[in-house]
Amino acid sequence: MYTGKGRCACAGITFGKVLHIKTPEVVASDRDCLSVDQELELFEGALSKAATELDRLIEKAREEIGDEQAEIFEIHRMMLEDPDICDNIRDRIKKGGINAADAAVSVGKEQAADFEALDDPYMRERAADVKDVTGRIARILRGGETVELTEACVIVADDLQPSQTVALDRSLILGFVLRHGTQNSHASILARTMNIPLIINSNLPSSLDGDGKAATESEEAMDLTGHTIGLDAVKGEFFIDPDQSTITKLMAAKDAFEQQRIRQLALRGQPGISKTGHRVYTFANIGQPDDVEQVLENDGEGIGLFRSEFLYLGRSDPPSEEEQFKAYAKVASAMNGRLVIIRTLDIGADKQVDYFDLPHEENPALGLRALRICLTKPEIFKTQLRAIYRAAARGNIAMMFPMVTRLKEIEQAKAICAEVVAELKSENIEYGEPKIGIMIETPAAAVLSRQLAEHVDFFSVGTNDLNQYTTACDRQNQNLGDFYDPHHEAVLELLRQIASNAHAAGITAGICGELAADPELTDKFIEMGYDELSVSPGAVLALRERVRNSEAVCLSSLKNPKISLDPVKKIHS
Repeated sequence: MYTGKGRCACAGITFGKVLHIKTPEVVASDRDCLSVDQELELFEGALSKAATELDRLIEKAREEIGDEQAEIFEIHRMMLEDPDICDNIRDRIKKGGINAADAAVSVGKEQAADFEALDDPYMRERAADVKDVTGRIARILRGGETVELTEACVIVADDLQPSQTVALDRSLILGFVLRHGTQNSHASILARTMNIPLIINSNLPSSLDGDGKAATESEEAMDLTGHTIGLDAVKGEFFIDPDQSTITKLMAAKDAFEQQRIRQLALRGQPGISKTGHRVYTFANIGQPDDVEQVLENDGEGIGLFRSEFLYLGRSDPPSEEEQFKAYAKVASAMNGRLVIIRTLDIGADKQVDYFDLPHEENPALGLRALRICLTKPEIFKTQLRAIYRAAARGNIAMMFPMVTRLKEIEQAKAICAEVVAELKSENIEYGEPKIGIMIETPAAAVLSRQLAEHVDFFSVGTNDLNQYTTACDRQNQNLGDFYDPHHEAVLELLRQIASNAHAAGITAGICGELAADPELTDKFIEMGYDELSVSPGAVLALRERVRNSEAVCLSSLKNPKISLDPVKKIHS
């Protein structure tokens, strides 16, 4: 028996036979290069066939997982006409000496590498789209076939392209174990949409020896297809060729997990009230409008963090006012009166865009980022604010400014908001009046939270950056080990002060950073008096269950808050 570990991307427990899908070959093919005209003709034919395949895949995705997830493949369909991809492949062919398939692979690898070199996690994920599209073209040119499932199995692979995930017969997929992958990859998102257990970043062996141990390089490689595997995508463990004792434990754990999920699903529509009577609203974080479907499915009571910067990433110019208005209004409409908190533009640090022409910085985490950019580029800030104010007339919207360090910044931002309101009024454009809050994610804002609370309607704590700046530990540096402690005493003390100061001023305090989902801290957050916790959509019901089971006593209650966390009874249609 081989025991492996990985990271859970979609919870679940399953058991079955392995189908080992190997990564498509990206090395040069052994086919001779034909004339340039012949290779170009083959390439155009492959483009046409790829378009037909994607059209079918879009229809399949719409039928099985919904219109919003099908948009992934509509983007792939559009990429088949993208000059950055197709013209580069044509140019590579015209230079001669390379066949069309190798040209597609070469261009795909280069452009994917450009995305993978970016600091922003969301942008790095776009490399998978490039690989998927160029890999499809190369497969068609090389006469490769797609994988067909004939029986129920657990899919094992280095990684899966989005189209591979959806093209497979979901009724025959018991689970996934991937050597690579991330929480935000399309494959992970699609697995969660299809509710299929998934483990990523695993120490999956490429082969096994006769004793069930990972084979060394000197041993003959053996495909894992046909082996049995037990998958615990709750603990992040998997077992290849498990013994009977392990199978028995897995089956018991599966029953317990399914019962827990039934209990959590029964909490939809139920408030998060602790056994001691403290009300905690369980909100969700999203990065794009399509994420709302998952929020509603998991009964998120609101959206505590709409990361608006994702509308700005992966493009050559900033989104227009109309684009942003439609995105914000779409989310507000879908949430149907539940509060949607939009974080204003948080570009900078690990999220860079070329069209802002920002100067190179030795330490971008401490440089020109977030609200600082908005205050130095008011024309960009105004465009976003106009879209937010307009969308606020269509639903229950609030907004918050990130990376605040002092009162002067709030006053400057609110002055720009006043200018926007005056402009919209003079132009006879419908607008709403969103409540205004700030993110507390710098020690400066935490220390000044009593003063700042008098000038805003709510606080939302970004614990990721608050921890980073308080403990001087780069949260993306994997070499820091135990030095990076999310439960650091200083951070918890600041969290206590923030909630206390917020309530003293009559405003709500929430947490939208990763700590909000930490099961070890739910009781502490209730004791501190936090009114709202915002987590990933899939973690909402588990959080609500912990809140309802908590016996912690709240030491900082709030009455008559400036902003209501309850849904509004009526919104504009």
